[in-house]
Amino acid sequence: MSTKFATIAAARTNTAAFVLALTLGVGLLTISGMAQATVLHDAAHDQRHAMAFPCH
Repeated sequence: MSTKFATIAAARTNTAAFVLALTLGVGLLTISGMAQATVLHDAAHDQRHAMAFPCH
């Protein structure tokens, strides 16, 4: 019986992770799709500088 409960719990965890990833993905696509190109460029540029990654 414990194997059956472990399988159900794992399935619920996988489903919750999938729903969370899908929600975040759709949210990021929606936000980036509606943002102006300069806003996206500036955000990426600032992030590269924050990580000490040379970008120019």
